[in-house]
Amino acid sequence: MRIRKIAVLLLVVMVGAFMFSAPVMAKKKPSLDKWKPDFNPKGAKYRCIVSNVSTPALVGTHAGFEIRDEVWKRTKGKIYVDFKPYSILGGEVEVLNMVQLGAIQGMGVSSVASTNLGPRFGIVNLPFLVDSFAKLDKFISNKKLFNHFLMAMDHQGITGLDITGYGNYGWATTIPVRNIADAKKIKFRIAEAAVNQLTYRNWGFHPVSMPWPDVQVALKQGVITGLDHTPGVCLLTKKFEVAKYFTQINYAQGLFIWIFNKAWLASLPADLREEFVSSVHDVCAKNRKLTATWEAENIAKAKAKGVQFFKLSAGDMATLKAESKGTYEKYAPEINKLYPNDKYRSKHFLQDVQDFLNK
Repeated sequence: MRIRKIAVLLLVVMVGAFMFSAPVMAKKKPSLDKWKPDFNPKGAKYRCIVSNVSTPALVGTHAGFEIRDEVWKRTKGKIYVDFKPYSILGGEVEVLNMVQLGAIQGMGVSSVASTNLGPRFGIVNLPFLVDSFAKLDKFISNKKLFNHFLMAMDHQGITGLDITGYGNYGWATTIPVRNIADAKKIKFRIAEAAVNQLTYRNWGFHPVSMPWPDVQVALKQGVITGLDHTPGVCLLTKKFEVAKYFTQINYAQGLFIWIFNKAWLASLPADLREEFVSSVHDVCAKNRKLTATWEAENIAKAKAKGVQFFKLSAGDMATLKAESKGTYEKYAPEINKLYPNDKYRSKHFLQDVQDFLNK
């Protein structure tokens, strides 16, 4: 217990030191002036620091500022959500550790990185399972299954409250990819996550695991000739300046899971905790409704800039789905694993979700 307290203290000191030095580093960090609150947060009794790696130009990331404003309104200025996007506090793995130890209170973690502390969250990364806006809505509508999903990090001292999105995953490439044969010529940059690596190997492709900041240069230099991501992200981060083609396979949704330190939530007075939780739920639900329109608008903008979009044939799509079975078999045990506080005690969570979504 003493070691844990020392670790928390060290993290708090590190975060504090970073914030103290922020003015010195301001030239290297994007400005948040555009998203300043229209209220003075100094009077708040409780401060909730929340991190995210992405730009608020992503609809799912912007939810962080929406949560800030809604929580402030509903708690009458008692809780200030200090939202820090753009990886201001560091990469997702290190920030996950900060949340777990209580050095900060929460984050909008990508579904890909979330499996580091909650393997069950990996269910939404499996190819062709939660692969459309309609299926995502359906999954969320089943509170029994969705609440079990959100319990993925409970045993780590972290509560999942809700999710937002940033579109459908596909392939941005430097040469046209109209079929599987074309795809096998591409060196795809994929996220640094085991499930993605296995999926691409099962498809017979050439995955290159690479940190996101290295992608633009790697594309320009030909180290990679494609990347796995969503159209909106590719447009906003200027990947389409080099990769002029996009193949819409829509095999998974890009998601942020909004997670918070359990002990911090429990420390709030019951009435404020209720307002905080309900604010997150309501903002996320409203934000998700914007995602499909936001993606369509970004696709239209990309097309106007000369990006060409393709879709694979039904036969090729069936092949990819069939070749994805190995990924399911590999990760089913981790996704299905139960923990002491789980109320949903089915040993076949993955199969339950598959059966429900395919009804």
